[in-house]
Amino acid sequence: MLIHRHFLCLIFCVLTSLIGNTQYVIEGKIVHESNLSIPFAEIYVKDFPDLRTISDVEGNYIMRLEAGEYYLIFSAIGYESREYYLAVTDVNQQLNMQLFPEKIKNIDDFEISVKRRNIGREIVLKTVAIKHQIDHNKSPYQCDVYIRATDNKSLTDKGLEKRKKKKEDGDARYDDVDELKQKQLDKIGNMNMVEVQLQRNYEPPNKIKEVRTAYKKRGDDKYLYFTTTAKSNINFFQNIINLEDLIKSPVQSPISTAGILTYKYQLVEKNDVEGRPTLNKIKITSRNISASTINGFIWIEDSTWLVKKLEFTITKGNLFIYDEFVIQQEFEIYGDSMSVLKNQIMNYSVSYRKEKFEGTTVVNYNNYNFNPQFEKNFFSNELAYTTEKAYDRDSVYWSDKRLTPLTVEEQELIKKRDSIEMLFTKESYLDSIDRAFNKVTFWKVLWFGVDHRNRKNKTQWTLSSIAGMIRPIYIAGPRVGPDFEFFKKWDNEHTFNAFTRVDLGVLNMDVKGFSIIRYLYNPFRQGKVGVNLSHNYDLIRSYDAITQMVLRDNFIVRTLGSVYHDFEIFNGLYLESTFSYIYRQSLPDDTKFIHWLDEPLENNAPPPDFNPYNAFVADFMLRYTPGQKYMREPKRKVILGSKWPTLYVEYEKGIPEIFGSEVNHDYIEMGLSQTFNIATIGTSKYRINTGKFLNAKNVKPEDFKYHRRGDPLLFSNPLYSYQSLDSTLPTFDWYFESHYIHHFNGALINKIPFMKRTRITSVVGGGFLYIPEHNWIHYEIYGGLERIFKFAKRRLRIGIYGVYSHGNHIKPKGSFKVSFALLDERSMKFRF
Repeated sequence: MLIHRHFLCLIFCVLTSLIGNTQYVIEGKIVHESNLSIPFAEIYVKDFPDLRTISDVEGNYIMRLEAGEYYLIFSAIGYESREYYLAVTDVNQQLNMQLFPEKIKNIDDFEISVKRRNIGREIVLKTVAIKHQIDHNKSPYQCDVYIRATDNKSLTDKGLEKRKKKKEDGDARYDDVDELKQKQLDKIGNMNMVEVQLQRNYEPPNKIKEVRTAYKKRGDDKYLYFTTTAKSNINFFQNIINLEDLIKSPVQSPISTAGILTYKYQLVEKNDVEGRPTLNKIKITSRNISASTINGFIWIEDSTWLVKKLEFTITKGNLFIYDEFVIQQEFEIYGDSMSVLKNQIMNYSVSYRKEKFEGTTVVNYNNYNFNPQFEKNFFSNELAYTTEKAYDRDSVYWSDKRLTPLTVEEQELIKKRDSIEMLFTKESYLDSIDRAFNKVTFWKVLWFGVDHRNRKNKTQWTLSSIAGMIRPIYIAGPRVGPDFEFFKKWDNEHTFNAFTRVDLGVLNMDVKGFSIIRYLYNPFRQGKVGVNLSHNYDLIRSYDAITQMVLRDNFIVRTLGSVYHDFEIFNGLYLESTFSYIYRQSLPDDTKFIHWLDEPLENNAPPPDFNPYNAFVADFMLRYTPGQKYMREPKRKVILGSKWPTLYVEYEKGIPEIFGSEVNHDYIEMGLSQTFNIATIGTSKYRINTGKFLNAKNVKPEDFKYHRRGDPLLFSNPLYSYQSLDSTLPTFDWYFESHYIHHFNGALINKIPFMKRTRITSVVGGGFLYIPEHNWIHYEIYGGLERIFKFAKRRLRIGIYGVYSHGNHIKPKGSFKVSFALLDERSMKFRF
């Protein structure tokens, strides 16, 4: 707990130091009569209510005050307020406070208290007191689950107008095939659907084994949510709800001890249910706009205090992809002592400039068995698997499994989509649409590229367009040349793809190019082999600041031939092996350059001539993530992540004499990295690594290991670089490198009134570098503000940061940086 307080104090100091106020830290913890923490207590200065703060979930608080005398007020709902005189001097202070329950002094106070009773809150308190007994997730069980997720895409007025204009202009993307498909899709309202039938096996506290016995996808599942119970289990009986594939930061459950102080409860309706106790409908709203919360209704029975139903809306701005998300859950009473989840319905939507997607997911749970007999090793890191027959279920099977009837639109979707699929699988029709797709048009040649597809053989090749042949900005001037890509897929999910580019320099009339070939032979273990061939320009310092990488003294000519093999040895343990032959030579003396940007970049001459040489290098990397969770499809594997850090060891060997190789070195590097949540106050990431040349008999500059200098203005990935390191440092001996970043996801800055509506969040972090051979110590801390914007159909995060750095080779200095990052919609994570 002491570490937690110091962590909060450090974060607060970093943010406020950017402003530069001469204030002093007052920190402490608020507890009640049993010395347990009081979350979300208020602390403010008497007569100056704007000077206030709120304790976190653990009761810890931090304030900053200028030197002077103050009367502090400590208050929390259900407790007597306390006033405390505090003299602030030029030192930080620790001030803990104990609050006691409100007392009824006389009968008049008692009568007033009765009149002001919050019946809704009292009912929820009854449920909270027994929630561990009534939550069916506290018992092992088996049950059958049916999931149906659908969405409907519609064009906005802008989208309809643009589509009409492009068709009139003869856009190649609206050829005859696309028009045919669009007409078919228009008939079913642009709907997509996924149906899943599975058996869920569960054992407390978090062991899961999901067996998918049927799966049917109609259309695209990109915007569909909750097609498996292995990734997310939305359980409001937990204190904190953490859904990493849906929300940025965890939310406090209204059915929890801390939730009682986070939310307001209002009894709005009482309904009599035949054969059951009266049902109370309670409205739930947030007390504090700064918290990442939910709002809605909960239905609780009298006397039993069992939850019968709930309907909650997740606060807008805390969602990754969607603009709106509402969940309804219905429970059945099991043995008059347990609320067992029966149905849940999720409604969600997201809008863009030209399109809007509205989705609904229906989940039915039935055939519960609360006395399952699981075998000893039944549960493992494999959280779900799909049977071989799952994709072959017919319409009769699905008719028997649907506990929630299809809507009229869904019935039309199934009928027409299935008929279209039958049409599309006919060989004659596939040939006809391939002929139309393969038709060469003016716009394909000029802008989009020429494609050729053979659906029967599952192959496709692409030739670049005229526009794609031109590389206007490149070392030694513009280059022009085509690229060619080929792809093939087999029924067993094996794939082969190759990409080749050959181009000609406009200034120097030199031919360069490269080829990349890859064969995926084991989709489940990500086993793949590949070949890289290249004759092109290369970088001496391949990982450096952007302004340094484009300088002419960083370029040489490289001829490369390499083979590689990647494979998962067992779950979580990966081996990557690469063998490379390299021929390196300096740039020709008569190489011509464009000098437009020489002055702003302070560009310089090419590196001095050196004797060409051969190098043969072997590289091996071993990565291990303990406890890696995954889902198993019949022919592939879906990684779900782990709560443990990832460790790696990399060994590089420069092998002399083979193929005339002149290099001779051995290099080893090791490290670990991890991402983890800290309750409701955000997400932390760290990375630590070290390395050393064990043998450096003949190490060429291209094989040096460099520590990257910081980019001007741009905030580079802080897990792999330093923002204010002003030198590129090659190292041969041991070094120590560490990076840390914490995203509050609104947990801190939202305490400022009205800031939550801006959707701006705060971030802090820092890094430390120690290189003994250079006697170099560098450290930095930073704090910043970030906001996520819609960009096309992606999520773009823009950040502004203040950086403070110091070390034994630089004076203390500050700087400001900006960053741009796109959300990876597969992992639902940003790069940092």
